[in-house]
Amino acid sequence: MATFQPFDMERMMSKWENVVAYNLSESGVYPATIREFVDDPAVIEELLSTELNYPQANGIIELRERIAALYPGAAPDNVLVTVGCAEANFIALQTLLTPGDEMVMMLPNYMQIWGIAHNYGMRLHTFHLREERGWAPDLDELNDAVSEKTKLIAVCNPNNPTGYILTEEEMDVIVAAAARVGAWLLADEVYSGAERLTDTQTPSFWGRYDKVLAMGSLSKAYGLPGLRIGWVVGPVNTVDDIWARHEYTTISATMLSNKLASIALSPQVRPRLVQRARDYIRRGFPILEAWLESHQGVFTLIPPQAAAIAFPRYHLDVNSTRLVERLIHEKSVFIVPGDHFGLDHHLRISFGLPPHYLRAGLDRIHELMVELQ
Repeated sequence: MATFQPFDMERMMSKWENVVAYNLSESGVYPATIREFVDDPAVIEELLSTELNYPQANGIIELRERIAALYPGAAPDNVLVTVGCAEANFIALQTLLTPGDEMVMMLPNYMQIWGIAHNYGMRLHTFHLREERGWAPDLDELNDAVSEKTKLIAVCNPNNPTGYILTEEEMDVIVAAAARVGAWLLADEVYSGAERLTDTQTPSFWGRYDKVLAMGSLSKAYGLPGLRIGWVVGPVNTVDDIWARHEYTTISATMLSNKLASIALSPQVRPRLVQRARDYIRRGFPILEAWLESHQGVFTLIPPQAAAIAFPRYHLDVNSTRLVERLIHEKSVFIVPGDHFGLDHHLRISFGLPPHYLRAGLDRIHELMVELQ
């Protein structure tokens, strides 16, 4: 077993996100309240009468039906409901790979899968989104990384932390690379629906190839991270195998989370939550963009196409983790260092927040920037 690799970003977030005065580290929009999407008195009464028993372990049928409806051709048996997308990622890799197996991963990315590969002795190869290409993927590097030994390719679309959305042509090349060697394609799609520039939802990899696992969550595009509801959509037999690992980890998400998630994904409520997220994103980005531009010569940003986060490069002679630690301790504001994505001299900053809160947090970052300059 390799030396344990902590999940650096989540370690720091766990310790500080609820302690600082201004948390600009989250990758989703400002969280919704139950009142914002549960407003029917009959539904409220039904929730209050809920027996707090174990739900169906793979997700209540109504919830799996509503998740399946988001993926053309999927049925409830293609869906496993998990405790967040983090559990879905963990048990999917546990199911599909063993120590020594080779996988290929897009970078930068949410680094959970990178850490799992390290901790479980998997052989990891990478391909990159290139900043000099506007964060477009280096598909030649992908094809060089994929070999007959590759068992799985992991991507994140829309991307965390850059907000880049793959084009249809880029998706086709990634699918072809997986199909060429019979590898699984694990697609983290939790930011689908959180588009900044269009009302067209980012298409899923689901249905493009017979060995796709499409991972989703209510945390990002729906503003409901506290429900801790995620899912994996895949071939029925594979999903059943992943479900067997689910029984070793959490058994099930809670009954109330299942019911509230089903309401959130109902035809009446889901469009409201998606629009709410896009409103936060589209209202917040101009505030952050103007703030970055006001620091002439300090920041360079490729604007994100989706998600409530920006990933600017900064031009100061200070390590990103050290900079963030100073922000925490001196200014009581928290953002994510680029180190946590393997890219120093970058910062991940959330902007899907109430304007007054966002501006106040940015003001505190400005104070440290002035000192550093």
